[in-house]
Amino acid sequence: MQTLSQSTSPRTPTTEMEVTSIRLERELKDQLKQLAGHQGYQALVRDILWAYVQQQQPSQAATLSLNDIRATMPATAMQEENCVLSGDRIQPHDAMLLGWTTAGTIVPISLNSVPSH
Repeated sequence: MQTLSQSTSPRTPTTEMEVTSIRLERELKDQLKQLAGHQGYQALVRDILWAYVQQQQPSQAATLSLNDIRATMPATAMQEENCVLSGDRIQPHDAMLLGWTTAGTIVPISLNSVPSH
C-alpha cells in the first residue's frame, strides 16, 4: 500500500475549503483518527483523496523533488506507476526504486530520476 505524503495535497487554508458531508462507519472513522494522530482525521482523508486523484492522472508532472527523498531501495513494479520525481511512467515488471520521503511516506521512483542509478 502506498503511504501518503504531506506534499501530495495542496495546502489550502480550511477557511477557503467547501464544507462536505460524508457518512463513514464508526469503526472506519475511529481507525482514521488513530492513523491520523495529531494531524486530524479530516486532513488525512483529504490527503488520501488527493493521492487517489493524482494516481488516476498518469500524465501528471512530478510531485516531489530529490530533496524530499530521504532514502531509496530497489524494487520491481507490480503495476504501472508514475515516478514522483520525473512523472515518467514505470511499467509493470520494470526495475524501480521505492523512495522514503522526509514526510515518512513511500513513493515510486524511476531509476533514471536518481543520479546514482
